[in-house]
Amino acid sequence: MQLRPIATFAFQKLLRLGLLLLAVAIFTFVLLSLSPIDPVQAYIGADMLQISPEQRQLIAERWGLDQPMMVRFWDWLGQLMQGNWGTSMVFNQPVGEVIANRFWVSLQMLAIAWLLSGLLGLGLGIVSGTLAGSWIDRVIRLYAYTLASSPTFWVALLLLIIFSVSLQVTPICCAAPPGVLAEEVTVWQHLHHLLLPALTLSIIGIANIALHTRQKLIDVLHSDYILFAHAQGEPRWGIIRHHGFRNLILPALTLQFASLSELFGGSVLVEQVFAYPGLGEATVQAALRSDVPLLVGIVFFSALFVYTGNTLADLAYPVIDPRIRLGGN
Repeated sequence: MQLRPIATFAFQKLLRLGLLLLAVAIFTFVLLSLSPIDPVQAYIGADMLQISPEQRQLIAERWGLDQPMMVRFWDWLGQLMQGNWGTSMVFNQPVGEVIANRFWVSLQMLAIAWLLSGLLGLGLGIVSGTLAGSWIDRVIRLYAYTLASSPTFWVALLLLIIFSVSLQVTPICCAAPPGVLAEEVTVWQHLHHLLLPALTLSIIGIANIALHTRQKLIDVLHSDYILFAHAQGEPRWGIIRHHGFRNLILPALTLQFASLSELFGGSVLVEQVFAYPGLGEATVQAALRSDVPLLVGIVFFSALFVYTGNTLADLAYPVIDPRIRLGGN
């Protein structure tokens, strides 16, 4: 692989990333500034009636809320260039520290859901496409269409009622047993609390990959070179293994990395249902209490996270299919 295409590819990706993050930051600041929620009142909460106008003004000055939106934006952008993401109003901690701690908790759930949805979606799509028209294909399509149109919070509530309330085989909330210190939580206890939220996300993520893989496989099986392979006596599963899989893996890989944004958005609702203390739950708190530094930081970080996933998918293409070259045709 030549160095010039790689350098061109890297430069284009960095330029697009910079423009994307700038647009995300601007739109987030504008939307939050137009929000009807008073950030000072959201910060104080129920004690608002006990706060004098002078104290309210001091709080606004403390967090820079008395400044116009553009002034606050340029101050934030200047601090960001120095590696400072600001201070969270909700947690009273540096935004970077809050995101790092909460994202590590969410990452474990997202990683399990991402792997399960990719592997199961690809497998179900191959089975459904191979047996197109059979009762197995109809069952898989019914499952995929049903789950693709189901709200994430509804699926989470349904699984919570079945497995945690009725069957009582999974915990009802949290990332660890309540009242147990973090250093005393065992690996099994952690996995036990992680299982149902991760399963909820993976169940929903399977649908799109399965349906796209099925349709792509059907197209491949009706192509001329597959008919020629059939004429030579090669069995169907051999054709899929030798000819179909390479054509399936690239679109499946694209969908899999593109699903990072859906998983990240779904984790916000799932973490609320299961009271899971991850980045999604912190996002809801920041939005409800108009924590501008934290909310902008989370949106900024999520855009970087999803863009990195898409870039990794682009880098994986030449490995899967050597005919593909970065920066070329």
